[in-house]
Amino acid sequence: MTTYPMSPVDAAWYHMDGPANLAMVSGILLTKEPLDFRKVKAAYKRRLAGFDRFHQRVVERGFPIPAPHWEDMPNFDIDQHVHQIALPAPHNQAALVALLNDIASSPLDHEQPLWQVHVVDDVDGGSALIMRYHHCIGDGGAIMAVFQQLFDATPDAFPRAMPARAAKSRRRSPGRTLTPTFDVIERAGRQALAAVGAAVDLVVHPQQAIDTAAMVIEGLGMLATELMKAPDPQSPLKGEFGMRKHVAWSKPVAIRDIKAIGAPSGAKVNDVLVAGMTGALRGYLKKRGVDVDHMTVRAMVPVNLRPPEHAGELGNEFGLVVLELAVAQRTSTDRLAATKTRMDALKRSPEAVATYALFNILGRGPKLLGDFANEIFGSKASVVMTNVVGPREPIYLAGVPIDRMMFWVPHPGRQLGMGISILSYQGKASLAVIADARLVPDPEAITTGFNREFVQMLRRVKAEAA
Repeated sequence: MTTYPMSPVDAAWYHMDGPANLAMVSGILLTKEPLDFRKVKAAYKRRLAGFDRFHQRVVERGFPIPAPHWEDMPNFDIDQHVHQIALPAPHNQAALVALLNDIASSPLDHEQPLWQVHVVDDVDGGSALIMRYHHCIGDGGAIMAVFQQLFDATPDAFPRAMPARAAKSRRRSPGRTLTPTFDVIERAGRQALAAVGAAVDLVVHPQQAIDTAAMVIEGLGMLATELMKAPDPQSPLKGEFGMRKHVAWSKPVAIRDIKAIGAPSGAKVNDVLVAGMTGALRGYLKKRGVDVDHMTVRAMVPVNLRPPEHAGELGNEFGLVVLELAVAQRTSTDRLAATKTRMDALKRSPEAVATYALFNILGRGPKLLGDFANEIFGSKASVVMTNVVGPREPIYLAGVPIDRMMFWVPHPGRQLGMGISILSYQGKASLAVIADARLVPDPEAITTGFNREFVQMLRRVKAEAA
């Protein structure tokens, strides 16, 4: 049976799974009109035909060190991946959260391609669509290509002709659907990507000239400095994990209000959202008995490094930076100022490129090597945090308009107890949290705290302006 080697970076993310924490991305779409299951399944069957990764499973091949490979799934059956279920009474958000907790706590079948969709009927008179996939398939930029095929800009665009089957997992797709928001960091990182390959070759082939990898080496030095810092202290966000996950999401907040909050201090949308999330974390930890005035909480932040010529391709092309959250700052004004300062510093850091190069190296070795690196990385932070810009205009699935979109970033490994995701859609942003149920049984307290913090920040700005 034909197999295809997995790229080293994708292999690193495949090996990122911990015993109870899987590198699984989950997302949800909410509609006010019911979705037609047959049409949705037809859309997935028709429009994912051009992406080989959704028709391939992962197998370990090779000697003496087995490595992950993609293998074409024999007798691929869409019914193994797209399911229809009805939401139990009372058909409201609480019932949907309970369902999501169950789904997010369940591993995928590794004998099948690593993705799954549930169309949920009877959700407040409409529907929900829950999609999960393993991170080895691709990052947020890669899923942009999938979204371009699945969703339409108008309700009458469905059905659409089936695209030709791609020979590889790389499929071009025009336009932008989901866009990571750390633009300045991305631009700096892309300038160094040419050196990443040289840095990897330097390890594999030492005779390569070292000066071509100067920026990566600088980034590795800065990354080493970060990793030499004391680990994040024990808190409700770190500890022994179980398989059970709990999810929550906030009420949407308007982008125009976010900009109004940031305008007086020159803070960007990212700064305001991260500061609001930090305020929510501070309040939550304080209620859990943590001395928030004398502690650190760091976040691992993904940074897109995908060059424009790779737009529309599957796979992972991003690095990580470590952001110290301003939980020790007592006022929202101080938290926003500290967040802006720290985010500005990250925009000048080559750490993202360094971690990308490191994943490229780790993915060439056994899982044991990745687990060791995961332990080191995981000890320095408590959460994974990402912020993504979604479509500004309405999108449609099988002719039905999407009302809201959220997703949950994985927090893989053994020490990162929570994933925090911010996604904007149609001029509004929502915060979503997924956490280990033993450590954070009530993530809705954090999302509620985010909305409360945001209201206070907006009220303060309006009062000062008046």
